[in-house]
Amino acid sequence: MHSTNDIRRTFLDYFAANGHAVRPSAPLVPYNDPSLMFVNAGMVPFKNVFTGLETPPAPRATTSQKCVRAGGKHNDLDNVGYTARHLTLFEMLGNFSFGDYFKERAIELAWGLVTGEFGLDPERLLVTVYHTDDEAFDLWRKIAGLPDDRIIRIASKDNFWAMGSDGPCGPCSEIFWDHGPEIAGGPPGSPEEDGDRFVEIWNLVFMQHMQENDQIIGDLPRPSIDTGMGLERISTVLQGVHNVFDTDSFLELIQASEELTRTKAEGEQQASHRVIADHLRSTSFLIADGVLPSNEGRGYVLRRIMRRAMRHAHLLGAKEPLMHRLVPALVGEMGAAYPELPRAQALISEVLEREETRFRQTLDKGLRLLDEATDDMGEGARLPGETAFKLYDTYGFPYDLTVDALRPRGIEVDRAGFDEAMAQQKAAARAAWKGSGAAADQELWFDIAEREGSTEFTGYASTEGEGRVVALVVDGKEVDRADAGSEVVVLTNQTPFYGESGGQDGDTGTITGDKRLSIAVSDTTKPLGRLHAHHGKIESGSIAVGDTVHLKVDAERRERIKANHSATHLLHAALRNHLGEHVTQKGSLVAEDRLRFDFSHPKPLSQEEIAAIEAEVNAEIRNNEEVVTRLMTPDDAIEAGAMALFGEKYGEEVRVLSMGRQDWQGSGRNYSVELCGGTHVRATGDIGLFRIISEGAVSSGVRRIEALTGEAARRWIVNREEALKSVAATLKTVPEDVETRVAALVDERKRLEKELAETKKQLALGGGGSAQGAADEEVGGVSFSGQVLEGMNPKELRGLLDEAKKRMTSGIAAIVAVNEGRAAFAVGVTDDLVDRFDAVKLVQAGVAALGGKGGGGRADMAQGGGPDGGKAEEALAAVRAILAGEQVPAE
Repeated sequence: MHSTNDIRRTFLDYFAANGHAVRPSAPLVPYNDPSLMFVNAGMVPFKNVFTGLETPPAPRATTSQKCVRAGGKHNDLDNVGYTARHLTLFEMLGNFSFGDYFKERAIELAWGLVTGEFGLDPERLLVTVYHTDDEAFDLWRKIAGLPDDRIIRIASKDNFWAMGSDGPCGPCSEIFWDHGPEIAGGPPGSPEEDGDRFVEIWNLVFMQHMQENDQIIGDLPRPSIDTGMGLERISTVLQGVHNVFDTDSFLELIQASEELTRTKAEGEQQASHRVIADHLRSTSFLIADGVLPSNEGRGYVLRRIMRRAMRHAHLLGAKEPLMHRLVPALVGEMGAAYPELPRAQALISEVLEREETRFRQTLDKGLRLLDEATDDMGEGARLPGETAFKLYDTYGFPYDLTVDALRPRGIEVDRAGFDEAMAQQKAAARAAWKGSGAAADQELWFDIAEREGSTEFTGYASTEGEGRVVALVVDGKEVDRADAGSEVVVLTNQTPFYGESGGQDGDTGTITGDKRLSIAVSDTTKPLGRLHAHHGKIESGSIAVGDTVHLKVDAERRERIKANHSATHLLHAALRNHLGEHVTQKGSLVAEDRLRFDFSHPKPLSQEEIAAIEAEVNAEIRNNEEVVTRLMTPDDAIEAGAMALFGEKYGEEVRVLSMGRQDWQGSGRNYSVELCGGTHVRATGDIGLFRIISEGAVSSGVRRIEALTGEAARRWIVNREEALKSVAATLKTVPEDVETRVAALVDERKRLEKELAETKKQLALGGGGSAQGAADEEVGGVSFSGQVLEGMNPKELRGLLDEAKKRMTSGIAAIVAVNEGRAAFAVGVTDDLVDRFDAVKLVQAGVAALGGKGGGGRADMAQGGGPDGGKAEEALAAVRAILAGEQVPAE
């Protein structure tokens, strides 16, 4: 028997031997096509190659591409488990020619594979061609030797492929396998074609025309080939079965679920086992490709698939979560072909177990309430939509599960009523929001979010991708179009651009597209916490709502931001380790050139503490541990030791970032575990280097650290080293001796300052020792000594006045000390004169002359100061005027 793994390998090896480059499967999230929720065909990853936007990876290629059809227009979810061929995840085998070979070689290769490598009986094969494609008809007759009655012309669109209303297109040719007359059904094109006798196993697309508005306008200069063969479908043929769930790959998974549930895949239980097997595959591959369960977009579809499987596990009687226990069987079956599965096995298991644990609580309650609501309903009845909405809104029971649960009983659900109830709830929420006093300019974003839904962020896995323009804003108003020179805000249905939040700066980059469009994105914000708004200027071309555009983040800038963001997590942990658990984040800034981290702490950090914190962070960086992301409820995350980051808004589920050494100091967890929706490095070693450049106070009880990482930190250290070398050269020493040399210079300066102060004091005591000083003089019958001293320390004035009073025996001394333009003024009065002259009033007169106010002390000694040292003589003159009776002292 041909195993599924052997069939895949045979296909790829065959085309490799025929000059095709074997390409790995692309992720399920199609970053090059915003119109698709998931990759749903083998050619999707090559779409831009076929349209000429990208260079082909090789002239010929072959792949086994994983595909999902469970959302949007390609949605097979409800049929899975109940039909012979519907799957949510399937593998599409394909060979591609990018302008290399065309119809003749494509048909030769196809016929050689199915009849040679796979050994299918040519007598049981027939083909279809587009009704006007005489060339393909003749080639099948020539190459395969098929008679005319087994080359069927099909006139419908089923045999003509197009990438869209605009773009490459061309006729198809399909290969069918005849299961035999014992199976009901007729050949393609006949009234009985929907039967199971004739099954399409391969579709060859001859991409040769270009069309606009669904009209062919000419031929492609380099016709190409795109083929698709469903691996599961060809496996049924080669393994002699009629149902994909009877192939070896599915039987392995079904057997595992039979063993774990102790039930057989037969009777009413058969569909449940099949649903579990299929949904295990799709959910595991989606998680491995970065999709995590959520309430919107791709994450919502993933959750729908997961919960449908989990309900069927419940129907089989599983008392404990089942899905995660099946992951090893899946990895064993498909892990060799898809290495992303074993790499993500731990994450897949964790997500499945957590989701099923939570969902079981919802499921038990919802099914009980659903039974009560439908107790008196029989087959053909219709459950009111408002009842289904109540189950969803109040008890968290999804609409899809309501439909699925009632399906075996033949009860339908009023979808229109459900949608109406949902619309009424949104209207009520909008009215409540308008009445809450929210800023008027926010209503614009509310309108867009209500109409278009949240922006899907694809930037955790990629820094570029395609998006469909859903809104344009110019000068605060929505517009349909914007042209070159305009400052515009662009909103797309999905984007790799991170919107500013949680302290992390928004991304910058470019938006390009048709019509010569080029927009320089200067910032990305996150209105309402769920839209990503790209702010930029249109440098050329124009943009309109509905356009498909290419969004490219400045990846180098993003990498620097990621390093700084991850470093804040390590810094937070280090601060708590060294300062205590009272440390919590009070704010942060994560920019491309630096990081800033505010935290609670009552006092400055010592140099020893700063050095120890910095050393610990760098130790974690050198360990180069992987940064692991998990999705959890906020309560579960915090209970598991995660710390919430300041400024983040948390919904029902949060991203939990674990980094650094595992089982840190026996705690059972990583060095750092925090709730965070930002972008981060893949491993701590990507940070490179961490350097604290400042620490200071922000407010009472809040400190701030500023730091650098990576190249910025290295440059900072190099600049400091160059400065040290320059200082050493100036001091005529080497960098290693700078500290000793500077200490010696400081000691020498202190000595010289002390000697200078002593000299000035002696000069002052000598009277008139300064060029601006004066000998004792008699003013108004009183002995007066007035001096101006440059560079004198004001603290010395009191001692100098005491010495002057002793020398004078009877009299008044006044000294002005001038330093850097300002002046200190002091007056001393001997004891015999304090009844006549008050030192405080004399000082106040002099201070006023210096441009100052006030002055104080005692009647025998007072001091003050002023800003204008240039008027020192005027201060002394003011004292003389009072002594001479020319001026009345200030009251």
